[in-house]
Amino acid sequence: MPNIKLPDGNSISFEKNVTGLQIAEKISKSLSKQALVISVDGNLRDLNYEINKDCTVKIYTAKDKEGLETIRHDTAHVLAMAVQELFPGTQVTIGPVIDNGFYYDFARKKPFTEEDLRKIEKKMLEIVERDEPTHREVWKRDKAVEHFKKAGELYKAEIIKDIPKDEEVSVYFHGKWYDLCRGPHLMSTGKIGKYFKLMKVSGAYWRGDSKNEMLQRIYGTSWSTQKELDNYLNMIEEAEKRDHRKLGKEMDLFHFREESPGSVFWHEKGWNLFQKLIAYMRSKQDDAGYKEINTPEILDRSLWEKSGHWEKFGANMYTSTTPDEKVFAIKPMNCPGCVQVFNQGLKSYRDLPLKMSEFGKVHRYEPSGALHGLLRVRAFTQDDAHIFCSEDQITQECLNVTNLILEIYKDLGFENVILKYSDRPEVRVGDDKVWDKSEKALLEAIKASKLEYSVNKGEGAFYGPKIEFVLRDAIGRDWQCGTLQVDLNLPGRLGASFVDKDGSKKVPVMLHRALFGSLERFIGILIENYSGKLPFWISPLQTMVIPVSEDFDNYAKEVNQNPFSFEIKKSDFSLTGTAYIFMVIFGLSLAVYSANELVKYACDIAYKLDVPHAIVGSTMSGLGTSLPELTVAMVAVRKSQGVAIGTLIGSNITDPLLSIGIAALVSPISLTEVSYDLTMYLIIPATLLGVSLCLGMMWTGFRFSRFEGGILISFYLLFILSLELQRQGYLMI
Repeated sequence: MPNIKLPDGNSISFEKNVTGLQIAEKISKSLSKQALVISVDGNLRDLNYEINKDCTVKIYTAKDKEGLETIRHDTAHVLAMAVQELFPGTQVTIGPVIDNGFYYDFARKKPFTEEDLRKIEKKMLEIVERDEPTHREVWKRDKAVEHFKKAGELYKAEIIKDIPKDEEVSVYFHGKWYDLCRGPHLMSTGKIGKYFKLMKVSGAYWRGDSKNEMLQRIYGTSWSTQKELDNYLNMIEEAEKRDHRKLGKEMDLFHFREESPGSVFWHEKGWNLFQKLIAYMRSKQDDAGYKEINTPEILDRSLWEKSGHWEKFGANMYTSTTPDEKVFAIKPMNCPGCVQVFNQGLKSYRDLPLKMSEFGKVHRYEPSGALHGLLRVRAFTQDDAHIFCSEDQITQECLNVTNLILEIYKDLGFENVILKYSDRPEVRVGDDKVWDKSEKALLEAIKASKLEYSVNKGEGAFYGPKIEFVLRDAIGRDWQCGTLQVDLNLPGRLGASFVDKDGSKKVPVMLHRALFGSLERFIGILIENYSGKLPFWISPLQTMVIPVSEDFDNYAKEVNQNPFSFEIKKSDFSLTGTAYIFMVIFGLSLAVYSANELVKYACDIAYKLDVPHAIVGSTMSGLGTSLPELTVAMVAVRKSQGVAIGTLIGSNITDPLLSIGIAALVSPISLTEVSYDLTMYLIIPATLLGVSLCLGMMWTGFRFSRFEGGILISFYLLFILSLELQRQGYLMI
């Protein structure tokens, strides 16, 4: 009679053994339709897994990470199933879930083509439509090895031999087709849905070893809805446009060569960008109290053995044996060298926290198939730093690092940052008690930051737990960049110590910190995020001198060579330029003279016709002063509507602000001294005109045709008429 505890704290009791599907049906019919997989006491199981004891159960749907990953796992099986139906004799190897999809490796002499992918995808849809039921069997090891050998699945037989003896040999059937797999899986192939697509084919060595045979890897993606699939495919299309390898070539930043795989050949512009980022980070670190150091790139094997890198990371290190049979290694990490700097001289608790930064070049062997432009290289520069502190300083220093990283990312345009916490891996150094202390300290720091985080079980470094800072770029992709790690192992292994308050020697805590992670990789991310249009302050090309004719080529070259020291010489002024200046001065003088004459004759007209000066000013003079803007607008509207609109709006802003302002400075203006209540009979029509103009703009979608133009002119004529009627006493305001 199992008692099932649910995540919300409620419990459900059953009289006999029960499956995950039955539990979902008991909760609700809608949940039973959406349920894909369950966890039993934290272990993922199939929905038809039979539970016979009290336990805690959680049900996952397609909305959950676990549910979506199960969909992708099943889609990988359906891919292998389709391949073997279409191409008998093809051996299947492994088909894991990856970010945003899955892949499956196949052993087949004839390469898959793009046409083959379309056929396979069509067959997969048929298998989904058949809705083949899924069930699990546990086989004896010897039987399984023998069975897969007879079936010609030699790779599967090899995998089974490597399974630990205390683990079950699990085989999943989808209809009649079967595969070696731990699971869990959906209840049938129809549960996958039709929202998948095969992306590409590439080569891959068996078990990632270049000494082994080359296999064919088919990549695919799978989602729970068509919308999610479409969004992902659109993102992939946009990502191809932003590929940093293509843009880097177009921008003349860098290139790669087969003679040095995984290493960057920086060009002048690319190196300029590289140095700008270092200079920026150096400034930030200086302000934060870091002391920059530099350590050798080649160190003796004995140091790497002491640090634990030789045992845990040796396969990824470049080594060399000298004629005197000494073994050296090019550093894959900067931390052992940094500890050697810390060890020079006696350190006190008063020296802590001691922050040492280093832009250190490191080398790590990566399989050739894994190399990917700047994003995956063998030689790269880490913006490394190591903080030596006491245990009671861990939380504050982790917060300081977190704030610094977030500040830098924000400056570079990344404000959407995700934190991921990774605890102890299976392969590690140090005592579990030390790991307990390290993990507790780092978790406390994360919680103190009040930032959201997720947990990656078993993904920590071999010497300590870590936080990963994940950036989300302009098209929604996630990039793991910065890291922060708490290390209570390495300092002690390398003899680091400080004198505490009580006079005793203690081993410091060592915080490993990288802001970008890798300068090369981060530059690749920057290029793709901005699609090559980098922020001006880090752009490798900020100015360009372009001569307007061949006559200025020599001078342009001179300016280009030293743009901050050139002078404008008298000889550079042409006769044409002098004429322009003279015309501006002459035009301004003529404008002053014309204004004086306009006012003089306007006053004479007002006197002879017995018309108030205000009316003459608002009609004849107003029209006269507006004719230049009207002329410019009539010419410009055929060539540049922006110039036309700008002229009209600008002149009307200038008149009330600049003109009245300057006039008031010359002689104070008083509206009370003007006859016919100028305030009323000018402001009211002007207000009505302004409101009508705004309504007309909204009505026409901010477009003016001949009809709207006629309305505006009619309003002006109505304005003139109202002034005359008011002057003659027929219109009272």
